[in-house]
Amino acid sequence: MSNIADSLSSPERRILPLLKNNISLKELTELSKLQEVEVMRALQWLENKNLLKINKQVKEIIFIDENGKKYLKDGLPEWKFLNSLTKELTLKEIQDITKLNKDEINISLGILKKRLAIEFKNNKLSLTKHGKNLLNKESLEYNFLKKLPLDPQKLTDEQRFAYHELKNRKNIIKTDVIKEVTVTLTKQGEEIQKQKIDFTLIDSLTPKILKQGSWKNKKFRRYDIKINVPKIYPGKRHFVAQALNYAKRIWLDMGFKEMKGTIINSSFWNFDALFTAQDHPVRDLQDTFYLKNKGKLPEQKLVNKVKAVHENGGDTKSKGWDYKWDPEEAKKLVLRTHTTVLSAQTLAKLKKEDLPAKFFAIGKCFRNETVDYSHLFEFNQTEGIVVDENANFRHLIGYLKEFFKKMGFPKARFRPAYFPYTENSIEIDVYHPVHKKWVELGGAGMFRPEVVIPLLGKDIPVLAWGPGIDRIITMAYDIKDIRELYKNDLKQLREIKSWVK
Repeated sequence: MSNIADSLSSPERRILPLLKNNISLKELTELSKLQEVEVMRALQWLENKNLLKINKQVKEIIFIDENGKKYLKDGLPEWKFLNSLTKELTLKEIQDITKLNKDEINISLGILKKRLAIEFKNNKLSLTKHGKNLLNKESLEYNFLKKLPLDPQKLTDEQRFAYHELKNRKNIIKTDVIKEVTVTLTKQGEEIQKQKIDFTLIDSLTPKILKQGSWKNKKFRRYDIKINVPKIYPGKRHFVAQALNYAKRIWLDMGFKEMKGTIINSSFWNFDALFTAQDHPVRDLQDTFYLKNKGKLPEQKLVNKVKAVHENGGDTKSKGWDYKWDPEEAKKLVLRTHTTVLSAQTLAKLKKEDLPAKFFAIGKCFRNETVDYSHLFEFNQTEGIVVDENANFRHLIGYLKEFFKKMGFPKARFRPAYFPYTENSIEIDVYHPVHKKWVELGGAGMFRPEVVIPLLGKDIPVLAWGPGIDRIITMAYDIKDIRELYKNDLKQLREIKSWVK
């Protein structure tokens, strides 16, 4: 018990002695001289310590309205009307005496007639015997207004009569729904309340307390690190965005510049510039999303170089693909199937003075896949190229190993592979430490002369890679179904850990 008493915060220590069963939040606020939000927070902390139970009740309360306040000050219209009839009077005379408006006169007439308090004779009004008796009684409606606010469930018979008389009249009373908070002490709370509360406990150590030495001979508040507290879900970036930003930072820290571009590109950039034959299976509708309209080709000089490479190898000492290259096929617009399109566009812009150069990209790619637990029709890819006369295959392996190590996968392996636009070519695998298996992530290699020479003008070693990054994210978060990356599951988004490596 003493441990609990010593762990109470300053607001809790102020509130605890004031507590009794069914005391309201409003009463506690008035007694403690604290703000309502401070009192409520203290009550929640005390409830977490099992010292009390907070009871919340929604109920209707009758309040006085705008006209009700006016009539409480000046008197109800029907009583002003009644009191003016000291003798027989016309309606005009009554209105002049009471200063009531037309609506108030009409309401008063209706009420007093209903109560048999007035009668008409020769166009004049006078009090009946019953009306004279009413003058000697207190107005139930007026007394009701004085008592407001009231709970409609706890009205006396007289108050209930007054309520029904006033509820349909304009702006005299109103009924609002309010939330009432009361507390009930637990047995443990009653025991703690009997103990002496130490109001001199120090909640936190400040520079002022240290300087003055006022902490000496005083006790510090005890903090219970195991106490049950509400979970807080702060705003944060989507975990996929966190991972992509982290990957971007890795490349920037390694001295790479970022490439950016549109997701819609011509087949020229997406396929032809990368020495992918126009009859290659990856260009089929089953693999690629095509747009209805066609795009434009780049400058004719570059188009002629790419055409020559495809047809006969051009200046590359290659035989090419040995077919007639079709510019109309190259104009077809596609959703980019890989971010390597950015590498091709970047190579075409580089000048001699720009070299050596290192570039990267992280972006969306699209392929006409059947969606299942391991495939999506859109995915994120990280692209990279190094353009350097001194670059070699070992450098390529080194860059990739360093990237994957910083992404949290220190074990990577590389297997021989084939791609139309790289030679040597490799497949990249990383080791999943939990599932204890190798996972394929994508390809890398050195751009073929058939890619480099038409775009750059000469044959320089270009290291290139483009592994998918979504699979890295699913492995890091142990997500079994890749579709969960984009489900917008609120529970998952709140509770999933931030990307920190």
